[in-house]
Parts: sequence; C-alpha cells; structure tokens
Amino acid sequence: MSDEVTKAVLITGAGGGIGVPMATAFAERGYRVYAGVRDLNGTPRLDRTGIRRVELDVTDPASVLRALERIAAERGANGLQVLVNNAGVIVRGPLELVPDGELQRQFDVNVHGPHRVLKAALPMLRTGRGRVLNISAASAQTAMPFLGPISASKAALESLTHAARVELAPWNIPVVIVEPGAVRTSIFAKAEEQERKALAVADPERVALYRDQLGAVGEALGKQTLGSADTVVKAVLRAAEARRPKPLYVTSSDARLLRTVSRLPFGMRDRMLASTLGVAKVRPVAGAPR
Repeated sequence: MSDEVTKAVLITGAGGGIGVPMATAFAERGYRVYAGVRDLNGTPRLDRTGIRRVELDVTDPASVLRALERIAAERGANGLQVLVNNAGVIVRGPLELVPDGELQRQFDVNVHGPHRVLKAALPMLRTGRGRVLNISAASAQTAMPFLGPISASKAALESLTHAARVELAPWNIPVVIVEPGAVRTSIFAKAEEQERKALAVADPERVALYRDQLGAVGEALGKQTLGSADTVVKAVLRAAEARRPKPLYVTSSDARLLRTVSRLPFGMRDRMLASTLGVAKVRPVAGAPR
C-alpha cells in the first residue's frame, strides 16, 4: 500500500471493551476502520470519521458472510490489510456447574467465531497483503480454576493461530497472537453476572459444595490489579504495522508471569494457583459427597 489512508482494518467485537479504543486508535492513524458490532445503534462512541460500523455477529455464519461481502464490495482491489479477531466472552464458575450451553457459547464466540471470520476474510487479505491478529488471553497458557472455559477457549484459539501461521505463510499473511493479562473493561462484570444466573438455577446442594471456594476466588479476583486497555491497543498497533510482526505479543507483566508459571511442574503450578486464588486452605463442606 503506497497510501496509508487506503489501508483498512476489520475489528470484531468493536462495540465494547478494548474494541472501542482499538477502533479509535486505528482511525487516528488513517485507517479505514470497519467496526464489527452486534447492534448498529448501540455504539455511539464509534461515531467518528474513519470508522464504519458493520453489523457482525461472529456466532452467526450468515451475519459473518453479509458483513464480509459488504466490506469486499467497498474495498475492491484494495483488499483488507488487517483483521483483528477481538470479539470474546468470559464464562466462569466451577466446571461441575457450568451449563452445557454456556460452554458452547464460550467456544462459539472465542474459537468458532475467529475461524468463521478468517475464512470469509482470506480472499481480501490475500488481495490486500494483509495480516491477522488474534486477541488471546494469559489464561491460554495456564488454565485458571473457576475460569476453565475461557482458559480452554483461548488455548484452542492459540493452537489455531499457530496452525494458520504456517498454512498462510505461502501468501505472506502473518498470523499473530496478542496476549493480554487482566484488562479493565466491562467483560468481567458481564461474566460475573452470567455466573450468578447459572448458579441461581443450579442444584443448590451442588452450589453449596463450592460456597467457600467461590467466596475465596471472588475476593481474590476483586483484589487483582487490572491493566489499561491502552497497553493492549499499543501492542495491536505494533503488530499491525511492523514490517515483520512477531508471532506473539505479550502485553503485561501478569501475562508474562502466567507464561512462566505454565512451565513449572504441574504440582507446583497447582499449589501456586490455589494459594493465589485463596482456595488452598478450603476444605470440602462437612457431610458433602466426595
């Protein structure tokens, strides 16, 4: 691309979380930003020059195809320079109490969604000599208790990223992982609310088994220091504009720490996580089945 203004980026999940500052940052750098959102009328913060909202639900194959066809019609021979698979959700809670539908939703958004969008975007990425940035999470490396679904989904996303990086190398399409730690956005409040709803309809006796653990984990998560979305956005911009992007961008000290923890022996890792989350001293409820 000889003229930076002609560059285009598609960002999924642009209506909230780190998606809004990400879209804004790309627009400020002269990109044509296609902001994938589920509700076209619910994202007033995206009302600015250079940003075009596109109705895009990554869990709906028809929605994905419609959005990508619209972008392809506008871009023509210019293609697409950057795809950021940012849409994501967090499902939390004891695995015994996570509803089947919630685990399916976790993977549909975080794994199947990026795959759907990648498949539909590849013709434009080839034309535009583009690249793919997949937003992962530090828990992909170290599965966190009571955050098993998000950990599993991000581990799966990273595996797909590694495979795609090799498969798409003949077309010089870099496929990159951006791995943040805990970031201050609304996604955690949404996850907590979904967990409360799931526990409210679960078997009360089973919920009681985890009462002390859930209290300890909730307290520990409430005390954690959350990073800034700006740190993630800066890493995304570096990955988007580097001549030869690295395969992995780890954006925070807590994410780097979890990568270190993942290399520890399993027993040591388990004890460290249990201690950090405050569940190391929790014992089974008296009289509860084992």
